[in-house]
Amino acid sequence: MTTESPRWFKSSYSNNGGNCIEVAANVPGIIPVRDSKDPHGPRLNLTAEAFAGLVAFAKSHG
Repeated sequence: MTTESPRWFKSSYSNNGGNCIEVAANVPGIIPVRDSKDPHGPRLNLTAEAFAGLVAFAKSHG
């Protein structure tokens, strides 16, 4: 089994203010989420359902 390193990205709607999260969509079974200010810090490993909930919450709270 080969393990691929996460390929992190942030939204094209992000500015350079540093208050962003990054996600990696190339990890099977989970969606890792991390703070863009601390790329070596902790990350959340979310299911697709949990990530969809996070996005819905963020959209509804501006």
